[in-house]
Amino acid sequence: MTRSVRLVCTALVLYVSAVSLAAQSVEAGTPVSAPQSSRTYEEAGIPRPVHYTVSLFRPEQHLLHITLQVPPGAPQQDLQLPVWNALYQVRNFSQYVNWLRARTPSGRVMDVGKLDKSRWRISGAENGALVDYEIYADSAGPFGAQLNSHHAFLNLAQVLMYPVDDRSHRMIITFEMPDGWHVATPLESDSSNSFHADNYDRLVDSPVEIGEFVEQDFDEAGGHYSVIIDAEPSDYDREKIVGDLHKIVAAATSWMNDRPFDSYMFLYHFPRGPAGGGMEHAYSTAIDLSAEALKSGSGGITGVASTAGSPALRAVTAHEFFHLWNVKRIRPQTLEPVDYSKENYTRALWFSEGVTSTAEGIIQLRAGLLDDRGYFARLGDEITELERRPAHLTQSAEESSLDAWLEGDAYYRRPERSISYYNKGELLGTMLDLEVREASHGRSSLREVFQWMNRNYAKQGRFFKDSDGVREAVEAVSHADLGWFFAKYAAGTEELPWNDFLRTVGLRVVEGGMIVPDPGFTASRNFDGPMTVEAVTPGSEAERAGLHVGDTILEIQGKTPGTEMARLSPGEMIKLKLRSRRGAERELGWKVGSREEKSYEVRDLESVTAEQSARRAAWLKGEAQMAGDSDR
Repeated sequence: MTRSVRLVCTALVLYVSAVSLAAQSVEAGTPVSAPQSSRTYEEAGIPRPVHYTVSLFRPEQHLLHITLQVPPGAPQQDLQLPVWNALYQVRNFSQYVNWLRARTPSGRVMDVGKLDKSRWRISGAENGALVDYEIYADSAGPFGAQLNSHHAFLNLAQVLMYPVDDRSHRMIITFEMPDGWHVATPLESDSSNSFHADNYDRLVDSPVEIGEFVEQDFDEAGGHYSVIIDAEPSDYDREKIVGDLHKIVAAATSWMNDRPFDSYMFLYHFPRGPAGGGMEHAYSTAIDLSAEALKSGSGGITGVASTAGSPALRAVTAHEFFHLWNVKRIRPQTLEPVDYSKENYTRALWFSEGVTSTAEGIIQLRAGLLDDRGYFARLGDEITELERRPAHLTQSAEESSLDAWLEGDAYYRRPERSISYYNKGELLGTMLDLEVREASHGRSSLREVFQWMNRNYAKQGRFFKDSDGVREAVEAVSHADLGWFFAKYAAGTEELPWNDFLRTVGLRVVEGGMIVPDPGFTASRNFDGPMTVEAVTPGSEAERAGLHVGDTILEIQGKTPGTEMARLSPGEMIKLKLRSRRGAERELGWKVGSREEKSYEVRDLESVTAEQSARRAAWLKGEAQMAGDSDR
């Protein structure tokens, strides 16, 4: 997942078992033949499959009708609807279940009891059961599930209950949909509307788009790729998007020297209005970007490639694509096995998410979509973001990972309370890359770290032990003791000595100041929720105008809250439409103030040696130095 809009809480990493991934053949996704009759299943010793039928015939009401066929088993069968998915937040999807009924295969009504908010128990199920339920789905974006008159997009864990005893069984899903709609999903197909997966984890790691989308396929370096786009045709250039994808997938697979799939799917939505974010899956990614952001070209970003296209789309695509290794296959032990009924805690998100952002930058450099100057500007922005958050002195990267489950809470997102494991993790990945190069005399890099983890964890069906597992890989390729790095900067909160790391490639960090607009308040939104005022500066124009903590912002400058805050200038009038905690609506306006904030830039040293230049050249390619180029 990406933090593409930093007000949106981060995305989570899950929903496929790396054990099942490792057990699959090189030709990933080859259908497993299964007997069709119950007698044949029993004779073959294969568990009978779980079958879902999802009806989409009430799109205007956003209602799905789901029939779940539970195979014969124990007399009592428990059904669990996940409480979380796609974000590290307990979102309690059971709140959307309107009703649930069960009957025997012969039609007799069965007793259904509720055990807790997300679990049901059916009795008399030794011969199987047919369970029907209705669930509401209208959460837009890559982290949600939505059905409307335009389309359906489903993260299946948010709508599909599973029989607790049968989670490892083969899963079959059939969609009943309006005429003219089609299905796009990385699941293996049995027909145009029926698909299967080896188990529930694999099923719900496969997003589904249903509607009248545009599809284009391409091949690159032995892999087959499908591009699914749901947007107004005038809002995007399909050829430019596919052209960038060729470069991204070629750069990433060559960097990893691996392609653990035959086919992969990119699912894009470009709505008109606020949108942003990406969600990773083992064989696909789902990405949302507003049509406005997509059309913005470079958006004023320094150093992006001069060819037309969206740097935001390239960045989130590179990030999510690299996740097919880091987090989906190179996976922390603390996230296995997935527990759908409660929070899953890990200290490794700084690596699984943050260092994926490091790799994202390297992939763009290798693909020719970002130049050196743009990469240095990006690095300076990341340093600035971390240094501006006072919590970088009190919360470690590991603690930020553990606290991911608090990201839905407004106070937790305040700069004095928390840092981002994306931000700190990306910086740790960059500095670790430089330190591995220094310790190995240029012979190893972050690339070798990831390739070592891929060979020794992912391809062996093993999981790494959070930061200790990363350290194991780092020390294996550098042949040096780097425990101090992890103790100080991943587990600890010591200030990162930027210049000590960057001097090895002839760079330094320069601190400066800049005047920024100050509206007198901070606000954020959780996922697809409303934008809410978190804090109001005492004595500010905002306070004098009557703005209060907890106010919901309905409009900024007459528009639904999106990127308008970033466009404000000192002295400009800001106009807000608000709803108070008690529900009353009002409008406020005042002049935007200004304040000076520290900023950081990455620049050349005054004198750069040939040795530093050689190291820098290899670093910006994401490669170790050749033996003849090593500095010593």
